[in-house]
Amino acid sequence: MRRADRLFEIIQILRRVRGPVSAQAIADELEVSKRSVYRDIATLVAQRVPIRGEAGIGYILQDGFDMPPLMLTSDEIDAAVLGALWVRSRGEPGLARAAENLIAKIEAVSPERLRRHIDDTAMSVRPVGSVAEEHVDAAVLREAIQDRRKLTIGYRDKDGRSSERIVWPVLLGYRDEGRILAAWCELRQDFRYFRTERMTFAKAHEERYPGSAASLKKRWRIAMDTQRESYLRQVP
Repeated sequence: MRRADRLFEIIQILRRVRGPVSAQAIADELEVSKRSVYRDIATLVAQRVPIRGEAGIGYILQDGFDMPPLMLTSDEIDAAVLGALWVRSRGEPGLARAAENLIAKIEAVSPERLRRHIDDTAMSVRPVGSVAEEHVDAAVLREAIQDRRKLTIGYRDKDGRSSERIVWPVLLGYRDEGRILAAWCELRQDFRYFRTERMTFAKAHEERYPGSAASLKKRWRIAMDTQRESYLRQVP
């Protein structure tokens, strides 16, 4: 790997990871010595890249660093195109259109030598079969998650029984067979999953649920881990 490419990769590693990254971790990923990493970091700092290092902890790329966001490698283009193809085939209409726009924008800014990764991609995504009709706009669910707003949803269970729930939405999961909303249910006082094709309506409240989105997601992950561990203990 050329040194210029290695400097770029170090910046990418620091951008990708939120916490401190040790010199050893960088060296392992780039398959170079720690001494090379120390020299490269010193070069980047001399070029006014805002990297902060703490002994025994690692390096952090501080906020405010700006670099062209679409200096993509061929593998990164393949990853973006594959993800866009998946979303185009499985996302709701708004996201499917956004995926097509994303592919077009990547193609427009990519160097000629890399456009074959888009025009003549070596990848494909298996088409989905028939998907149940939905009566809820997934954009409403996504916006409620982003804005921390409570939702009132109408829901039919697998036996066709209808109910109304007030929920605190955590995330919207995309599956081949459809979408699932993970949320805290005020009725059950617990986390529940709601299949979007069983929702009859969804209305966002003006009221936001208490606490932060991060704390709610953390509680959800803990609950899912506990549930998984309980299940594994019961498996013979």
